[in-house]
Amino acid sequence: MGAAAPRWKMTPEEYLAFERASDDKHEYADGEIFAMSGGTREHSLLAHNLQLELGTALRERPCEVHGSDLKIKTAAGRYHYADVFVICGDPVFADGARDVVQNPKVIVEVLSDSTERYDRGDKFASYRTIDTLVDYVLLSQTAMLVEHFHRREDGAWLYRTLGPGDRLSLSSLGCDVPVERLYFKVLPAKQG
Repeated sequence: MGAAAPRWKMTPEEYLAFERASDDKHEYADGEIFAMSGGTREHSLLAHNLQLELGTALRERPCEVHGSDLKIKTAAGRYHYADVFVICGDPVFADGARDVVQNPKVIVEVLSDSTERYDRGDKFASYRTIDTLVDYVLLSQTAMLVEHFHRREDGAWLYRTLGPGDRLSLSSLGCDVPVERLYFKVLPAKQG
């Protein structure tokens, strides 16, 4: 998350009006807006690879794979842009503008030095207020490392780390993806 914009506290309605008129992206938390920074080549490739893999796997299913163009509104009243997310069934929009959804099943964030703490902390806490969310995935840009949080039926979160040779299994979607495919062209090939 970027630095707080030097502004007064906004209502959610003021934020949405501001955001819809802006050329830049901002997240909203507790009355403040935060500018989103640009990404790296690795960030872009990881998000693209996952969208491609999930889009192919879910093509014939009633699910949609999205990138960071749509905002997600949480039950905590915060608005976030996720790197990748999946909705199954009909999207639930916050209003008639159809640019804010409230029912993601899977959310993925690509970690960076500037966002890692936030993605693991406050942002994940905000995402956990979404009752439809079953899987939260964090992708490292610097190593072939996937962290997968899965919400069990009792509400507890199960945590797994995945690396080379593993598969990201998203049982909520009925699909899995080899970790190596997520990192295709992302990390340099090992010299041997």
